[in-house]
Amino acid sequence: MEDTVRQIGEAVLVLLMLTGAVYACIFKDLLNAIIATAFVSLIAAILFYFLQAPDVAMAEASIGAALTTAIFVIAIRKTKRFEE
Repeated sequence: MEDTVRQIGEAVLVLLMLTGAVYACIFKDLLNAIIATAFVSLIAAILFYFLQAPDVAMAEASIGAALTTAIFVIAIRKTKRFEE
C-alpha cells in the first residue's frame, strides 16, 4: 500500500515537472520562464530526495533552483525590454 502511494506521488511530481517545463517553453516573458525553470529544478530536487539521494537533492536545490535562477534574473535586469 505504501509503495503504491509513493509511486503515485512520484508520478504527480513528474507530471508537475513536465507541466513546468512546457510552460517555461511557452512563456513569452523571460522572467516567467525563469520562474517556471526554477520550479522544474525544485521538483527535480524533491524527486532526488525521494530516490534516496539527499546530497544530489541539496545540490540541485541550491545550484539549480537558487543560484541559476538568481544569475538569470540578474542577467535579465541588466538587459532592456523589447518594448522599450
